Amino acid sequence: MNARDVAPLAQGQGAPTTSAKTTATTPVTSEPTALAIAPGVAVGSGALAGEWCWLQTLPDAAQAPADLAPDAAWLPAPVPGTVAAAMRAAGRWDDSAPPPLHRHDHWYRVRFVGSGARTLRCNGLATLAEVWLNGVLVLTTRHMFAAHQVAVQLAGDNTLHLCFRALHPWLRRQRGQVRWKPRMIVPPTLRAVRTTLLGHMPGWCPPVHAVGPWRSIELLDPASADPLHGVRAEVSTQLDGTDGIIALTLHFPGPAPAQARWLAADGDSEIWGTLARASAQVLAGTLRVPQARRWWPHTHGDPVLYRVEARLGAQALHCARVGFRIVEEDREGEPGAFALRVNGERIFCRGACVSSHDLPGLADSDEAVARWLQLARDAGMNMVRVSGVTCYPGEAFYRCCDALGLMVWQDFMFANFDYGADPQAARGLMDDAAREVGQWLLSTGAHPAIAVLCGGSEAEQQAAMLGTPRGDWRQPLFDALIPGLVARHRADVVYVRNSPSEGAWPFQPDTGITHYYGVGAYQRPLADARLANVRFTSECLAFANVPCARTLNQHGLTQPLHDPRWKARVPRDAGAAWDFEDIRDFYLRKLYQVDPPQLRYERPARYLALSRAVVAEIMTEVFSEWRRVGSTCAGGLVWQLQDLLPGAGWGIVDACGRPKSPWHALRAVWQPLQVLLTDEGLNGLHVHVINETAQARTVQLTLRCLRDGEAVAAQAREVLALRPRECCRIAAAAMLDRFFDFTYAYRFGPPVHDVVLATLHADDDSGGAPLSQAVYLPDRSAGALAPPELHGSVECVQGQWWLHVGTRRFARWVHIEDHVFVPEQDWFHLGPGETRRIRLMHEGGPEAASGAIPSGEIYAINADRPASYDAQAL
Repeated sequence: MNARDVAPLAQGQGAPTTSAKTTATTPVTSEPTALAIAPGVAVGSGALAGEWCWLQTLPDAAQAPADLAPDAAWLPAPVPGTVAAAMRAAGRWDDSAPPPLHRHDHWYRVRFVGSGARTLRCNGLATLAEVWLNGVLVLTTRHMFAAHQVAVQLAGDNTLHLCFRALHPWLRRQRGQVRWKPRMIVPPTLRAVRTTLLGHMPGWCPPVHAVGPWRSIELLDPASADPLHGVRAEVSTQLDGTDGIIALTLHFPGPAPAQARWLAADGDSEIWGTLARASAQVLAGTLRVPQARRWWPHTHGDPVLYRVEARLGAQALHCARVGFRIVEEDREGEPGAFALRVNGERIFCRGACVSSHDLPGLADSDEAVARWLQLARDAGMNMVRVSGVTCYPGEAFYRCCDALGLMVWQDFMFANFDYGADPQAARGLMDDAAREVGQWLLSTGAHPAIAVLCGGSEAEQQAAMLGTPRGDWRQPLFDALIPGLVARHRADVVYVRNSPSEGAWPFQPDTGITHYYGVGAYQRPLADARLANVRFTSECLAFANVPCARTLNQHGLTQPLHDPRWKARVPRDAGAAWDFEDIRDFYLRKLYQVDPPQLRYERPARYLALSRAVVAEIMTEVFSEWRRVGSTCAGGLVWQLQDLLPGAGWGIVDACGRPKSPWHALRAVWQPLQVLLTDEGLNGLHVHVINETAQARTVQLTLRCLRDGEAVAAQAREVLALRPRECCRIAAAAMLDRFFDFTYAYRFGPPVHDVVLATLHADDDSGGAPLSQAVYLPDRSAGALAPPELHGSVECVQGQWWLHVGTRRFARWVHIEDHVFVPEQDWFHLGPGETRRIRLMHEGGPEAASGAIPSGEIYAINADRPASYDAQAL
């Protein structure tokens, strides 16, 4: 391990001037004593206990704790947490008008009892931070993403102060030589400090600033009698043929035991080993797991995990849950190809980019993380990306991805900036980057979900788009320093230098990694999803996605099109005269043949319904193209999973955790067992049947062409025996024994059908919900189909409510608005004579549902009026 990887931040960076009032109750040198950081993850409790409180002051109003007014109004504060979280808890936070936190100093204080030598560890301080113990400055830092620790001497009754200095005044004093300044980040001098860009991208995210102790504060006692106190675990795995090898290192704040027993367990099967003393404060050992079961993304297999525990005396210490897998990049095929292979199998990666679900808090709870990631898995995602404009998630995020079988594409937190032009500044940046990246790598080695590590986001793209010479696009940070650390500590993952990168332009879709907004912000036709020859897009398909009616009503957005908060929460690119609602309206006009402004004015509810539907349609079409047999695309990650505020944001899940229409549409097109339809022009329709699972499947494929959404103009059935991981492509023309103009490309007379419906059922299934279904419409305009004549009824089975939705004719984009419950399935198509049985769930859980009665309406975008249902009629 290179000492530079884990060394603390150099002292004195941005250090304050100590006033004459500063008192010293313990000896202190001009530069506080710094210690090397023990790597790994905290597995034994060492959190500093006490009642934390918070105080806001004007910048530099207090140079030291002694300068704070004795009668200052301190407020309770959560730690770990941020100033925004403290203000929210105190009822002083307004999501619609967040205060500019970077214009003030913010102080935290905690009092506690203890004497003697300790190690104070701060795992994340955002961002210009000072740490004062009993009136003595012991640490300064301007690095949000690194952990720091110092040796301290306690004095019985102790007071710890944390001061977070105003960032904006400090940034105004920064100067430096740069080759380009990013347009989307304000101010561009943020390059001079290691902090999150969340809150600093106007139009992209709310102006909520991350300030405070966003990670835990630990006080470690080297003489503690508790064997679990302050223990940190460093865990890694590798495969040796069919066997798995687990390496475990335990770091203690004081003397380590002479040895300890430890185990790796898969269910009831346990393998035991011995940890031996590697140094005075370290135990280490390895275990071999014969015939280790592999970890898979959930779409392709089981995410098998082994429990790793150490036994320290009579106490068990849970260290990690680890998995064994091989992740490789696949460059075979045409020049520019990029794909991932897991355990030798080529994976079509699909998912979304994620950020903190609760920006003011940043430190997500385990429950909140699990809730968001379960929504990702339920949608059929097998990958999530943490973009370089956000922040590193906590340990709970990676643990949850491991358990759910979600691969992680992890950017390091470098984005858009020129990180190498000024030699003097670059030296300090490289030291900071090595510390940050090294610490992160050593703390996340246990996680099989981490599949791709990426140097950062849009640094090469920004340079190229701003006209910088080609020789300046690449940077040593991404080409040498970060990949060197990744190769040393996580050689089991794929490294990508930047997102996007490669190609004549760094963002060229047909080479390497791209951010694809051809369909979307650049208003290209849907055919561009194929024309662009996309290889792998780590961002794509950003739209202003409209939430459900319940969310709009809950947050007082009942007149969303006339509420100024609505437009304020529609995302936009900095400097652009348009926003992403304009983009959605462009496709609404193009695909559905309606006039959005007129529709908004005359029929606002219809406008919102079609706005939800058109995004669902676009995402279905594009991912059908990218998943088809013969596609050049090996992955697409939607921007983004969740909204940060209620409104028409980028998220496919709204800020309340309710899925939006594109979530439901993607869920239908991201299944491991899938049927897809693609328009091949004069070649008619192609039917693509995909089996990504490890099991052979026999399925029945039915193809129906409908006239007036009801009468069968042509029909064919075929039984397919699919091998594990097999995909097949069938020309629809080959399924019939006569000519049929599926796509209405030849136009010999008027069209004889208006819907093509491809359905997969299990071969032994005589009815019930299909395994997968795909729809093709020769005319996709909003008024092209006859009314479906929907009907609905409810039943209660063992206390669980179910809704039965049926239709006489084809129903396009069926959606349900229940007054109390939430449908498990929504925004789907329904063929004539079909019935869908849908579970109705209460957001408050089974207990809250007791006594509640479902009632509501069933809509479709080709329906003249909704169909009502009411359980009270039973």
